[in-house]
Amino acid sequence: MLRLVLPKGSLEKATFQLFEDADLAVSRDSSVSYKGTINDPRISEVRILRPQEIGSYVAEGLFDIGITGRDWIDEPACEVESLGELRYSKATAKPVRIIVAVAGDSPYNSVTDLPDGVRVSTEYPELTKRFFAEKGVDADIRLSYGATEAKIPDIVDVVVDITETGRAIRAAGLKIIDEILQSYTELIANPVSAADPEKRRAMEQVNTLLQGVLNARGKVLVKMNVPAGSLESVIELIPSMKAPTVNELFGGSGFAIETVVPKNEMNILIPALKEQGAEDIIELPILKIVE
Repeated sequence: MLRLVLPKGSLEKATFQLFEDADLAVSRDSSVSYKGTINDPRISEVRILRPQEIGSYVAEGLFDIGITGRDWIDEPACEVESLGELRYSKATAKPVRIIVAVAGDSPYNSVTDLPDGVRVSTEYPELTKRFFAEKGVDADIRLSYGATEAKIPDIVDVVVDITETGRAIRAAGLKIIDEILQSYTELIANPVSAADPEKRRAMEQVNTLLQGVLNARGKVLVKMNVPAGSLESVIELIPSMKAPTVNELFGGSGFAIETVVPKNEMNILIPALKEQGAEDIIELPILKIVE
């Protein structure tokens, strides 16, 4: 039913892991194959392509859904529908920023300060062209094939580049004077496909599985028994997502509590719970949380 396209390259491994955790494991003949299959009736085709191309292909209707970054949706101005952000790896947990930078000793402090004819190097020529036009600057925009930050000041005056923290930009002796956009990885859909009720339902179900995995990451299920006299003090300790579930034990001997808490808090939480009277504490992994 759905033709799916996934990103090849730096996000490939993390993307495949996300789909496997969502019970949508991708199978292919080899690790370098551009085609795959998913044993699910909702997905009829899987292709693995460069993220720079995915937005355009989904917009054109070659695929129904795909995963790519917001930067590669906005660069070619793709008309797609976003089904939601997918922050599923170290590379996608924080947004990357497309910024405008100049030499550190430059007198310019914003794009609007730049003169007409300023030389700009970027891997995002269309996005850059639109941004500079909106700011009223007639720039000489040149396509970069990499090492963009190294072209100041001898080759160009300004670079438009991608960064997460800005450290690499500053290390190159540059200063950031503007930001064009922040980009997360997104699950996107072809608008015509998304308007089809059957395909839309399949898209939403696939997204539910993916988001369920992401909601569960970094969390565990904690279960324990608590004497009646310790219930209030134990409840105060628990940093639950919502109100914890509390059930009375048979014979009125105490209460059973279960709740979802961040995994990185368990080293502090378990000893504290025990000190407050909690017994039979169990920590369990969670595969999905569907809200």
